[in-house]
Amino acid sequence: MNDDLDNIKQLLQGDNDLLPSSVCLQLMDYRLAIRSNSERFLQCMQSYFSHLLAPSSDDVRAEVIAIERDIVDTGVEFVDWKREPGKTGRKDAIYDFPDGRLVRKVRTGMLFLQSDQDLIVAGPCLQYDNQVINFINSQFLNWLQNDGYLLCHAAALSRNGHGMAIAGLSGGGKSTLMLNLMDDDATAFVSNDRLLVRRQGETTHAVGIPKLPRINPGTIVHNPRLCPLIDENTREQLLQMDQQELWKLEQKYDANINELYGPGRIQHETELHTFLVLNWQHDTDEELQVNRVELSQRPDLLSAIMKPSGPFYMNAAGAFNSDDAFPEAANYLTGLVNVAIYEASGKIDFERLGSVCLNELLA
Repeated sequence: MNDDLDNIKQLLQGDNDLLPSSVCLQLMDYRLAIRSNSERFLQCMQSYFSHLLAPSSDDVRAEVIAIERDIVDTGVEFVDWKREPGKTGRKDAIYDFPDGRLVRKVRTGMLFLQSDQDLIVAGPCLQYDNQVINFINSQFLNWLQNDGYLLCHAAALSRNGHGMAIAGLSGGGKSTLMLNLMDDDATAFVSNDRLLVRRQGETTHAVGIPKLPRINPGTIVHNPRLCPLIDENTREQLLQMDQQELWKLEQKYDANINELYGPGRIQHETELHTFLVLNWQHDTDEELQVNRVELSQRPDLLSAIMKPSGPFYMNAAGAFNSDDAFPEAANYLTGLVNVAIYEASGKIDFERLGSVCLNELLA
């Protein structure tokens, strides 16, 4: 183990002792333990991942250590991680060791150490719990990608064993559509924003990452099921806004599926039959159309589906991605060959598209 990496580990943990207890999660065959110096943080993780809790921390593949503390000044020279095309602003910065990577979240200062031996988070974990949850989920992502799964930027749900994924540009409405469809009691939540797919003979297996939807006010105000997330006065103020301005408003709320839709509505695995890509617009008079397309002829739609692995991805040999590593289109065309691809174009019409999904695409 590199001496510098050992020093960083000691710096991140400081003199904070870990509690003897842990929270153990299991997704498919992957078992992960979360440890911390904060009982409150462990309780927070136990509540968030309540549908994935495993009875013990025996035979875990990984252990994430979350140190609740002030921001740490490491003194290392971080390098900005280049954002994906279309994304602006600084988000992540990295420092690579011979046998590990330190990632700093630019906005919050949270630090994440990823290596073959250690997974450590340091900083105000309770305040920025969403970033810790993302780091935990990155371990599931790594395991699945190293097992041949392809990462997709998509929401997904299942209805009577029929899986459907929904892709689109950020803010395109995939979470809104998915949550609207969850009003049908036969549907189950699979994923909100990250879906992994793998061709298995004549079928395609899909796995959703256990991240609950983080939704904007534009998704909430027109869905009665979601209205408890905001107070009535706030809702009335939001409804007075211009619709396009409301749609652009970034103000995240966590949507707890079990609380909003009832227990037993989360199912992170499904056989994937349909992939719907939202390519619709606010500023058009064209009627909504839903047409089956040939993905190999539509690189624009394929680009909305593919998702780079990001700075936390570490392959089975322990090597990390660079920020110019992008997924291979050919792998997705092969992986989705058994899946029917549909495009929604024309004007945005959630009610009509929801009807098409329930009566045709998910039937």
